[in-house]
Amino acid sequence: MNQLYKFRTGFVFFLLCSLFTIALIHLFSLQIKQHDRFIDLAHKQYHVSVTTLPARASIFDRNNQPLALNKDSLAAFILPQTLDEPEKTKAFLKKYFPATLEKLKKNPKAHFLYVKRKLSPEQLQLIQDSQLTDIKILTEPSRFYPIESAGSITGITNIDNLGLFGIELQCDKQLAGTPTTRILEKDARSGHFYFSKEVTQEGAVGKPVKLTIDGNLQFLVQEELNTQIKKYGSIEGAAIVLDPETGDILAMASFPDFNPNETTELDLITTKNTAVTESYEFGSAFKAFTALAALDEGVVTPEEIIDCENSKSTYVAGRKINNFEAQGLLTFEEVITRSNNIGIAKVAMRLGPKLYDHHMRLGFGKKVGISFPGEQAGFVNPPNQWSKHSIISLSYGYEIRATLLQVARAFCIFTNGGYLIQPRIILEPEEYQKKPEKIYSDQSIAFMRTILEKTTSSKGTAKYAALHGYTTLGKTSTANLIVDGKYDPTKNFYGFIGIIEKGTYKKVVGCFLKESGQKDLYAATVAAPLFKKIVEKLLIHSNIIAEDDHENHHSSNSSH
Repeated sequence: MNQLYKFRTGFVFFLLCSLFTIALIHLFSLQIKQHDRFIDLAHKQYHVSVTTLPARASIFDRNNQPLALNKDSLAAFILPQTLDEPEKTKAFLKKYFPATLEKLKKNPKAHFLYVKRKLSPEQLQLIQDSQLTDIKILTEPSRFYPIESAGSITGITNIDNLGLFGIELQCDKQLAGTPTTRILEKDARSGHFYFSKEVTQEGAVGKPVKLTIDGNLQFLVQEELNTQIKKYGSIEGAAIVLDPETGDILAMASFPDFNPNETTELDLITTKNTAVTESYEFGSAFKAFTALAALDEGVVTPEEIIDCENSKSTYVAGRKINNFEAQGLLTFEEVITRSNNIGIAKVAMRLGPKLYDHHMRLGFGKKVGISFPGEQAGFVNPPNQWSKHSIISLSYGYEIRATLLQVARAFCIFTNGGYLIQPRIILEPEEYQKKPEKIYSDQSIAFMRTILEKTTSSKGTAKYAALHGYTTLGKTSTANLIVDGKYDPTKNFYGFIGIIEKGTYKKVVGCFLKESGQKDLYAATVAAPLFKKIVEKLLIHSNIIAEDDHENHHSSNSSH
């Protein structure tokens, strides 16, 4: 009996020792051998590593008015590996966010998956009403643009707050800064996620960008452009205001335009900054540059009589040339002020290939250099590719394509003493500014100033652009557009480039409208009045209209 008792006691002791040993081995396995595995599992359940960019820096206009700011938006996300109610969650996603469900099917082992970013109030309410604990809400930065009319300049950011086009793209690195990696932790009691204080990689804050644009003026110019576009049923247009001394672009409006704060359904064609990204054959505006070249080369004088054939249509060097009205003997000055195609063609033939040299001197055929995304270089047909009629075409603005910015820049020489300025859209310290180069003599500029001022007189083609009490210089620009490889006389480009001066105040304003639903139109009646309306707003905005000018200003308005 005693031996049986000892046996049983020994067996129980051995069994307990065995169980204890097994428990120790199991604990060793859990605590030591599988330590890293369980730590990793815990991290997957309660930690998510998220890389975020710092709050994107703002974009300001020249007066420190914000053009692009940050605002908080809400995003919904799930953690696919730790779903509490996978079937209910998938059913909800299938009904309301099917694209996310497809992503989940393709990446079932993903640690983090967005359901929807930039949630609308309706979408947020929908998620809250579902009461699904698997769908979490996170606050993240997004962009807001206070001045909608500047959208084609500022551009927009994508869903990750990175620049897509415009200044947002041009200065993306400067605005974005560098990313920070943080640990997103889950509170085991509440189930909510929050950013912990643990930072695995520290980022750097972006730097603001200050533009030359005047935000209020931008709004006014866009308003006038849209009004004129609507009046004539045009499909495209642009307007620009340029400081001829500094090269600062003060306003740059485009049509079609878009609201940068409403980009859910965005047509990319509406996002173009047309004054920079589109080049055209401007037509008659280039008569001013042909005249400048001819005067500078000494092949003509302002008083020389040019025989314009007293016909609306004639042949010069075998090329048929049309004019809007029959005109006989004109001084060269009158050839420009009355925009005679025949007269300018005859003078251009005296220049020959030198005309090309002058166009290149004025900066045509190459980018202006403001580094704006999508900027066009334009094109000037070089002499080695000329036909026998090319010199005639070039004399009045064909076989040469340019952007509105390029033409406005070239016009600056008529008001700044013959200097080719460097346009800019980003304000920088003066030491970084490129000094302008004087490319024409004072005499040549003086001749052209007289001619361009008379163009806006009662006998000139740009009489509807003149403002009483101010010095106005300019040139109309009507041109046929190419359709299916041929010039279509029913589809036209209507432009005007002009200068407004009063004392030391000087600004260059350019504008154009492309096509119209109406017939028998000219730049003189379409673009010149738009120039005048923009300039009126510009002068009021700049406080240039003196008290004693108001009466004359209003009477001038009522006479047209």
